[in-house]
Amino acid sequence: MARKKPAKDKSEKNSEVEESAPIQTGATSDETSATRTFDDYECSGSVMADFPGLCALLDMKNIPALKTKSSPSNQESTTGGRPSHKKPVHDVFKPHLQVELENGDPYCTTGMKIFGWTVDEPIIRVLSKMISSLPTLHSIDFWQAGLTDPMVTTLANAVCACMSLRVITLEGNPLADHNHHLFLSEGSVLTHLNLRNNRIEDEGARLLGAGLSTSASANWSLTSLNLSFNHIGDVGAGHVAKGLRFNRTLLFLSLSNNHIGDSGAIQLATVFGEIVLTHEEIVQRRKLLLNKTHPSSSVADVDQSCTAKLSSDQLPSVAGNTSLSSNKGENKSTAKKRESSKPDGKRAPTKDQKCLKKSEGQDMEEKNNVYDQEHKKPVEMVSPLLNEALQQRNGELVLPGNTTLASLSLAGNRITELSLPQFLTSLQMQDGGKGLLRLCLQRNHFAAECDTFMKIKELMTLRDPLNKKSEEETEEEGEGSQCSDN
Repeated sequence: MARKKPAKDKSEKNSEVEESAPIQTGATSDETSATRTFDDYECSGSVMADFPGLCALLDMKNIPALKTKSSPSNQESTTGGRPSHKKPVHDVFKPHLQVELENGDPYCTTGMKIFGWTVDEPIIRVLSKMISSLPTLHSIDFWQAGLTDPMVTTLANAVCACMSLRVITLEGNPLADHNHHLFLSEGSVLTHLNLRNNRIEDEGARLLGAGLSTSASANWSLTSLNLSFNHIGDVGAGHVAKGLRFNRTLLFLSLSNNHIGDSGAIQLATVFGEIVLTHEEIVQRRKLLLNKTHPSSSVADVDQSCTAKLSSDQLPSVAGNTSLSSNKGENKSTAKKRESSKPDGKRAPTKDQKCLKKSEGQDMEEKNNVYDQEHKKPVEMVSPLLNEALQQRNGELVLPGNTTLASLSLAGNRITELSLPQFLTSLQMQDGGKGLLRLCLQRNHFAAECDTFMKIKELMTLRDPLNKKSEEETEEEGEGSQCSDN
């Protein structure tokens, strides 16, 4: 009897291991044998099942742990769904993937985070394959993850296929080829991009500026860009300023703690006043006008026409009252017609209704207005080159500057008093309640008591909507006290 008892305990342990195996691998033995290759694997939409299953198919020996976090309760749990105990500090940076779930639903992943451990190519392949199968994924965060240029290229391609993804943070991931700009490529619907502390220099700033806008294209989705704590100098600041010339979507831009001096600061400040069109931009404007009046003309004909005629008095008139809402409406109607005209066999398969409960709300409606689902390209918007406020002065064509950007931070750079007058002039040109509401110039190379800086501060104080709100509340309280006294 004494010999049979250990055998019985051994069998019980084996049964327990077999029961827990599907939780650790994310798939049963039958499913693993049926799915023989990584490419054949069909993601279920649950990171808890797909991540270990895909890692196993790539023969990864050390599969990072999974941690889940429920959005409302902010409670972490282990892979098996059991509440996790508080771990020592030395366990915090052990390789693990943190997954944020909405209401604890494993099929509703809203965020993924990797903190402080170096990822490799297999991990990026696994993440990229899962991203497209997560219809509620909203944010991805890589903090000091050791990303390389090929990894970022793979991620950027996957991001373009995920229509719900809005926020990407790549902090502490310097790249040799400066591929951070790939997240601003055509087809991206990101609204927030954090590239803090990535050692981005002037060449990287040039690529990012071109991603914001050129004379022929512009990004119509990004609203926030963080480039703080990088190595951007005057040349790089000029490239970013060039990208702001025709970008009419970005609201928040941080260039704090870089190496920007007066030359770069002046180029940035000029963008908010008035823009004098260059020869290239005049040619592009003519192309847009000719294409608007003669849409059937070929590109070669338009190029010849633009080269032959460059005087502004011969420019065709632009149709008045052209608004972004009209373009959005037209594109929505055409998209519906194309969808209705499609044969049933070519329609895209419907997504899991369980994961689309939140996506069918206001965010989904707004996304459809600015994104063509069929062609995976941004809906064509009105170019600032067609602005009717164009003026001709001394043989030059002048457009109003950027009045969309609401917040600009240049704190902690190398700016002196020489560039401050240009900021003041440009701010005074912005009227009608549009333009910069916040301009941060602290911790630069000029005295805080500088006259020009004090004038800029006074002007920004008058523009600050929070300051106006507090003043209105104070007036209302004063009126209320007078009424009570009467």
